[in-house]
Amino acid sequence: CEPHRHAAHRPPPTLPATHPAPPPPPPPSPRFAMLSRLFSRMARQPASRVSKGFRGTSYYSSVHGDGKWRATTILSIRKDGEVYMVGDGQVSFGDMRLKPNAKKIRVLDSGRVIAGFAGATADCLTLIERLETRLEQRPGQLMRACVEMAKGWRTDKYLRHLSALLVVVDKDVSLTLTGNGDVVEPHDGVIGIGSGGPYAVAAARALMDTDMSAKDIALKAMGIAADMCVYTNHEFVVEGFSVEDIKKLNEGKE
Repeated sequence: CEPHRHAAHRPPPTLPATHPAPPPPPPPSPRFAMLSRLFSRMARQPASRVSKGFRGTSYYSSVHGDGKWRATTILSIRKDGEVYMVGDGQVSFGDMRLKPNAKKIRVLDSGRVIAGFAGATADCLTLIERLETRLEQRPGQLMRACVEMAKGWRTDKYLRHLSALLVVVDKDVSLTLTGNGDVVEPHDGVIGIGSGGPYAVAAARALMDTDMSAKDIALKAMGIAADMCVYTNHEFVVEGFSVEDIKKLNEGKE
């Protein structure tokens, strides 16, 4: 019985000390949650969208070479029954000049339509091809073809992402086409697009009241724009319809 008596008086074993579980963290404040969602959304966006929204469109798109339409100049002048289009030849990538003698003006519809473009080269050529298809479907109806072209450009899920501007002229009308679905006809026959467009348009409008012809005004205004805009050079490409050309087109139509 002695072992049983000692076992009855044996102290209970000592258990290891346990630490209480830490309390759960407090929920984030509404302001912190809003900022977290904002920064996570910015991290998923392309760099071009972030720079456009938070750094200013004009400076970053022209300096950092995102393929926008600003890095070129196209000018069209209509006066005294003549119409001419002039484009420079410089191709820019950010701060670097890639090519000095590119041709940014095309003659379409068997010589009856002239189109100039500004923007990413692949986007512009794609739109020129679409315009040629519309002109084949609507021969001699430039306005209607451009309206249908702008409608498709605006609504098509592929074309709507193309970054370009088009200037299209024939013997009767001058138009500007944009990706927003705009088809704009100028009130004074002067159209300018690209980085040097505002300079060229201002110079051309100042010369419209002189005795200079449409071609001379276009060349003089483009020279002024090339002197002011670093994305425009003096390697000009000129296309147009003189009075004699328009007479021949009218005779051929009859």
